[in-house]
Amino acid sequence: MASVTLSEAEKVYIVHGIQEDLRVDGRGCEDYRCVEVETDVVSNTSGSARVKLGHTDILVGVKAEMGAPRLDKPNEGYLEFFVDCSANATPEFEGRGGDDLGTEIANTLYRIFNNKSSVDLKSLCISPREHCWILYVDVLLLECGGNLFDAISIAVKAALFNTRIPRVRVLEDEEGSKDIELSDDPYDCIRLSVENVPCIVTLCKIGYRHVVDATLQEEACSLASLLVSVTSKGVVTCTRKVGKGSLDPESVFEMMETGKRVGKVLHASLQSVLHKEESLGPKRQRVGFLG
Repeated sequence: MASVTLSEAEKVYIVHGIQEDLRVDGRGCEDYRCVEVETDVVSNTSGSARVKLGHTDILVGVKAEMGAPRLDKPNEGYLEFFVDCSANATPEFEGRGGDDLGTEIANTLYRIFNNKSSVDLKSLCISPREHCWILYVDVLLLECGGNLFDAISIAVKAALFNTRIPRVRVLEDEEGSKDIELSDDPYDCIRLSVENVPCIVTLCKIGYRHVVDATLQEEACSLASLLVSVTSKGVVTCTRKVGKGSLDPESVFEMMETGKRVGKVLHASLQSVLHKEESLGPKRQRVGFLG
């Protein structure tokens, strides 16, 4: 993961400020930086989104392809995640430097989506045991400015909200063989419900307090962080501790409560922005670099 080198004086300045609920950029401990969200930015995908959180820039594309269901879940489709850490984000990602981070992020996404309530996978089934929709979710990390997991989870949810899957009819002839017919109408499609798709809230323990949406400088002052996957109703679906430091049980409980509280506000704001952007239709102003 991208990192910065700070002097002891800089670390003391950051840590002491956070103990007083005052961060270097003027935010409180539970405040996010400004989040820019734009959907439908890549034309050759089923759905896409770009999210910029401070200096963290994420692009997500979702591609729907037909395939065979998994043997253990014959009446469901499934999601596949791939994360690419661009060398432009930080020199540390040159060569194969970003592979480990990409695998770590992809495994985290698999964990938070590994429950029946996040996405209705049965709606992706076309013909049990034979055909289903497979959603390939490609995440591209363009710029790294701290708080990667939160930004990626927001971008994935926005891209899934934007995803449109062609409507399919299964035709069976007299001999029992099945043919699949895709609708020619681009507006005749199915949409995924993202109401229960969780977002990740990362809480970094710095000194005796914890902060959300940490910058690279704040991450350098933290030895342990807690990733909390929260739904729009404040339900925690997954937690994961990262970092070399330790967290006492009381801190974990406080961080989870903060994660639930902040997560509900984050979901409400994101849903409002997504619905507002969609209501503008093709007339909306495109502000992204692919606009």
